[in-house]
Amino acid sequence: MRGMVPPDPESGASNLEYAVIYIPRRSRNRFSANCVEIKSCAADALDSADPDNKYFAARVSGPSKSSEGQMIYYLIEWLE
Repeated sequence: MRGMVPPDPESGASNLEYAVIYIPRRSRNRFSANCVEIKSCAADALDSADPDNKYFAARVSGPSKSSEGQMIYYLIEWLE
């Protein structure tokens, strides 16, 4: 994915995580850290998702610092 910092297992800079993301629509591929709630597993993310209220389960990579200085997560995949 363009602009994404790939996970580095030695540095721990970015991790692959399951999460619930609050977002108006699923058209973006990066999210501010304050919109992301990390979950321990895919089942927890799916249980916490509430699409009617704009909370979607996903697998994300991050956090990474953007060029603007914000902490962000990158979308790996939406969980259904």
